[in-house]
Amino acid sequence: MSSIPKLLKLKDYITLVGTSCGLSALICAVIAPYFPEPRTLLSLGFFLVVISVGTDTLDGYVARKTNTVNQMGKEMDSLSDSLTFGIAPAILLFQSFRTGTLYDLVLGIGCVCFALGAMLRLARFNISEDAGYTGVPTPLSALLVVVFFYWNYFYAYALGGPGPSGLTYPFPLFSKIIAPFLFLATGYFNITIHLSFGEKGKKVYSMFLIFAPLVPVLGILGILTHDVLADYSFGISIFSFIFFLGAFLIELSYLIFGFYIKYKQEKKTPIPEKK
Repeated sequence: MSSIPKLLKLKDYITLVGTSCGLSALICAVIAPYFPEPRTLLSLGFFLVVISVGTDTLDGYVARKTNTVNQMGKEMDSLSDSLTFGIAPAILLFQSFRTGTLYDLVLGIGCVCFALGAMLRLARFNISEDAGYTGVPTPLSALLVVVFFYWNYFYAYALGGPGPSGLTYPFPLFSKIIAPFLFLATGYFNITIHLSFGEKGKKVYSMFLIFAPLVPVLGILGILTHDVLADYSFGISIFSFIFFLGAFLIELSYLIFGFYIKYKQEKKTPIPEKK
């Protein structure tokens, strides 16, 4: 049996970078409550999740260009995605939207369903031979909840003002109410067979990944706004709020459109006649 260093290729090291980002995001979620401004660490955690989206795209590209696609890389990629796009976002979401009331039980159920949906989606993808996408790819579902967090983050910061007050200003009550149901629905989007994008959907999915770098850029601004960029905090917050709210609504509409595509596909499929 070969040693681990001999088995690893360039694309595997890129995967490990993404895994490290996912683990770091998880650490941010765990230690955030012990910091005076926990929302800063949570924002950093979501930022690291988006970096993992980039490494997930890059390792696949490198694997194809260098012709180093192998079973070990496939297993590593799946395990990494389970952590970075399932478990880490779920813990970050719970810490971000918890209320300190019994409603947190509902939130916890939503976060668990989100993580399980991502893991089951990845397991099915590994054994599937169908073209296109059935169910939402886990990087896309992770981006959906990331932009949901950030539009709430910048909305609260715009109202709370620069400094600690902006980082402690409560998220909208509406967001806290719908959060568990959004996370549960996202987990369902991952595993449902009634949502499909086909081969053309890959092009649209690629467009989302092209615009994804804007998320960490604005995330960095969010981290710096309360200190380095305090004089511009309101303008940055309003712009970022509009961007993330728009991105959230566009992505959610795209996912719902996937149900329509699947419906059209099923209508075109002839029903076999009974003998």
